[in-house]
Amino acid sequence: MNGFWDFVQLMIWCFFLIFYLLVLFQIIGDIFRDSQMGGFTKALWVIGLFVLPMLTAIVYIIARGRGMAERQRASLQRAKEETDAYIRQVGGKSPAEQIADAKALLDAGTINEDEFARLKAKALQ
Repeated sequence: MNGFWDFVQLMIWCFFLIFYLLVLFQIIGDIFRDSQMGGFTKALWVIGLFVLPMLTAIVYIIARGRGMAERQRASLQRAKEETDAYIRQVGGKSPAEQIADAKALLDAGTINEDEFARLKAKALQ
């Protein structure tokens, strides 16, 4: 490097390289995420990405960009639902459900008022 502008040029090229790699990996992930695309079509897109990478990436984004966003959104929504279901499963009952169960035990005569108050206080913590 001979000077400041060579360094700036290097930084610009590094930025574009990293940007291209991010787009490339996003496209490859989308290709394999798409369940409606056949295996032969997937293979053609991947081969195209290695033979004519820039042209294929631009064509893919233009041709399938909207579907790409929808598949990404659906994937994130599915992951969120699975996470929420897991948290509900692990977390147990909500405080309102715990208090309702304790009230049912109190009404059935299984526990007394002091035990109900203790269970209610514990649920509200």
